[in-house]
Order: sequence, then structure tokens, then C-alpha cells
Amino acid sequence: MKRADLVQQLAGNTVWDMIVIGGGATGLGTAVEAASRGYRTLLLEQGDFAQGTSSRSTKLIHGGVRYLQQGNLSLVLEALRERGLLIRNAPHLVHNLSFVVPLYDWWEGPFYGIGLKLYDTLAGKLGLGPSRLLTREETLRHIPTVEAHGLRGGVIYHDGQFDDARLAISLALTLADLGGVALNYLPVTGIIREGGLVAGVQAVDTESGRVFRIRGRAVVNAAGPFIDHVRRMADPGAQGLIAPSQGVHLVLAGSFLPGDSAIMVPHTDDGRVLFAVPWHGRTIVGTTDTPIPAAVIEPRPLPEEIDFLLAHAARYLTRHPQRSDVLSIFAGIRPLVRSAAVGDTASLSRDHTLLVESSGLVTIAGGKWTTYRQMGEDTVSAAAQVAGLDERPSLTGSLQIHGWQMGGDPADPLQVYGSDAAALRQLLSEHPAWQEALHPALPYCLGQVIWGVRFEGARTVEDILARRTRALLLDARASIVAAPVVAELMAQELGQDRVWQAGQITAFTRLASGYLLE
Repeated sequence: MKRADLVQQLAGNTVWDMIVIGGGATGLGTAVEAASRGYRTLLLEQGDFAQGTSSRSTKLIHGGVRYLQQGNLSLVLEALRERGLLIRNAPHLVHNLSFVVPLYDWWEGPFYGIGLKLYDTLAGKLGLGPSRLLTREETLRHIPTVEAHGLRGGVIYHDGQFDDARLAISLALTLADLGGVALNYLPVTGIIREGGLVAGVQAVDTESGRVFRIRGRAVVNAAGPFIDHVRRMADPGAQGLIAPSQGVHLVLAGSFLPGDSAIMVPHTDDGRVLFAVPWHGRTIVGTTDTPIPAAVIEPRPLPEEIDFLLAHAARYLTRHPQRSDVLSIFAGIRPLVRSAAVGDTASLSRDHTLLVESSGLVTIAGGKWTTYRQMGEDTVSAAAQVAGLDERPSLTGSLQIHGWQMGGDPADPLQVYGSDAAALRQLLSEHPAWQEALHPALPYCLGQVIWGVRFEGARTVEDILARRTRALLLDARASIVAAPVVAELMAQELGQDRVWQAGQITAFTRLASGYLLE
């Protein structure tokens, strides 16, 4: 269905069972959960789906080795269960990845070996493979570019890897498959209250400027780092719930970490876990955990974060990355829940928090991509009770995500489309010119731009280059070069003129410049 037709559904007197504010992992998971139970569901996102934190993760679906170190067994158990379910429900987007912990001190083998055996045990039947100790030679075979000086061996274990933005798009498509409506670029600007209780939202279509008053039996605030802003729409005196923290990642050439194994460093100078992960032919190094005063849509890495990542990458890789080696650098904001007992954001829990406000607004905060489905289940159960909706069981534990397809090659650029890849290939065969590469340094073709506009709700050049493809993260400079041809193709599909194209190119170039490390 075209966006204009979806927007038109907001104009009538429809009372939605559930209105979800926020189109990131939490909001999409909540909306899919609601629609799968048969509730009439509307999701509204101020920008594009997964435009914020949900497209800027470390690309891991994992139980959380660090949470195991902290003794948070309940979170690890929940995350490991959800990891197993997600690999079953979205095998085209999530796959098994081996991780190696390099060992340089005699005590590390027994210490980490025992810990990761516990990790295996907690995963149970949903485990992805057993962990085991590696000899020095085996460690070098798995990660040939790891620092060999002083290397004693390693421990190998298994976790999940995924494409975060592509999972978000697939969830939006799943919502549509279930009869729900998801609209991007339609921010909520106010909360409607009747008799002191939330009764809907006011929202504006940023493309037309049209304002809508939309009634809903339940309103869910799943706005991630911006949930306090939404809460204050309903209650201007609401106390802040979020302690935002910034996480930064560097993207390097795949040659820095050849092969198909990742490196996990369990204890860095600031006490965090550090990953070097192969992803779409590149190497991602991250992440930091830096408290910030307030959430912003486009966070920027701090100089000290960049220095920290470069220094730690050099410590564990034989080829020491220089600033000139960085293809892209990106930052995301964790919507961590405040705690008076915890002094630094790295120690704040990644558990989710569900809050029912006195107005009836249901707020879901915290959490992480791995547990998005469980968060959605908990949220919809609470919201349905608040709104007096019929009680219905959750079905998402076995719900196949749009594009579900077993098998496939994670290295195939079209793998993320799953079962839709066949139709995409058909489109390309009918238009040979669309088979041309977007850029020699990028694994994408022109036809993927057309597909993103026609079938995946892309409205801007940024939508295509940052999230429908991952060009911005894989090579920021190459994405800037590709922007004009993307703008031209999109203009043809959307009926836009050259003024629109010029504005899009300028906006994307300005944005992408922030992903370059000068």
C-alpha cells in the first residue's frame, strides 16, 4: 500500500486499539506483538524506522557475556532464549558467529573457559554451539591478525550476528503483513487526554504538514532515548527516567580481521567488553560507554572515544589501524534507565523497565535489540490490561519475520531480503541497467534503490544509503559519491523535481560528513 493511502487512514474516526510511538526496535517489536494478537495497531515514527540507536548497534544478538560477569543471570537467561528464538524466526537476518577471546595470561584460560561453559549451559537447547579452549595455533587460524606476541591460546564461543536496520525494516513489513499500519516521518506532537486519561495522540505528517488527531484505546511510549519527551507531553512535571549513554564504533576494511570469527576482549581499560566483528565485508570495532547530558538524533563521536577504540584495536591486532584507515564512524545512544545506586552508565542494567503513568500512558524503557520481542510481549500485555482490551495470548515466540527463509549465505548482499530476494532479482532482470553498482566500493546495485522506495517505505536519500542499504556505515565517502544517483532514481519514483534532488544531496552530504574521521 502506498504511503498516501496509509496516511489517509488517519483522517477518519477510527479508534485504534493500540498506538505505538517510536519506530525503533522496541516500538516495532511492540507493534508486531499487538497486531499478531489481533489488535488494531498503528505505529508512528518521527523520522525513519530505526533511524536512531536501532541502526547503530554492534550488530550482535547475544546473551551478554558482560552481564554474566556482573552476575545478572536473569538478563542473560532471557537474552539467550530470545537469541535462539530470533535465529529461528529470522534466519535470513540472524546467523551464528564464532567469537574468540585471545588469552595472554596463564589464569585467563580457566577463568574465561569456566565462565563461557556456564554461558553454554544457560543457553540450553537454544545454544548455538559449545565453547572450548583453543591452542595458540588454533587461535591464530581463527583470527590470523590477532597480536601474536605473548599469545597463549584462546577460548571460542558462539553468539548471533545480524543486520539491525534490515531487521527493523523486516519488522515494519511484518506489521503490515499482520494488518497493522507503520508510518515514518509522522511525529507525535501531543497527547490527547479525556477525563485526565490518555485517549490518543496528535501527529503531523512532515511531508504534507497535515495535522491529525488520532484516537486510541492504548498509547505506548516506545520512543527510546526520547521517551521522557513523550512522557512530558502527557505530564509536564514527569521526572526524567533516562540516563543516556553514547556508544561509538569504528568501521575498518575487512582485511583487519579476515576470516569468519570475531574477537571479544572481556576487559578493557574502562571495564567494558570490546568487540572486533566481521560484518558485510568490513570490520566493526566497538564500543564505548560515555554518559551524555541529553539525547540527540545525530550523536557525534567524541575525540577521546575515537582514541580509545584506535588504541585498543592496536593492542589486539597486528595491523594497527590509523585514523586514515577508518571508513566510517558511527554513534548511537542507549536509553538506559536511571539508578540512584549506580554511578556510571557502563554499570547500569540493560533490563527493560515498564511504567504505567497515572494518565494511562504505557512507557517501555531500557532493554536491547536481543530482547526486543520479550519487551514487546510484556508491553502489549500491560497496555491491553490498562485499556480493557480482550486478553489474548502472545504468538510472537514462533512468528516468522517477513522474508523468512532458511539457508542462504550471510555474505550474499541480497541475503537480508530473504524470500523477497527472488522478486528483487526478477526486478533486476527486467531492468538490466538497474544491475549496475551504486559505487565500486559498495556491494549494492541501483535496483535496490528502486526496491527500497517501492516496497520498504524509503523517503529520503539517507533512508536508502543508511538503512535500506548500509552504505553509510560501510564507507561514508563512497556513500557521498553515490548520493546523486540515488537522489535521481528516488525522484523518478516519488515524482520529485531537481530542487528536491539538490536538497537531498546537500542534506545527506552534511550528514555523512559526520561519519568521516578527518
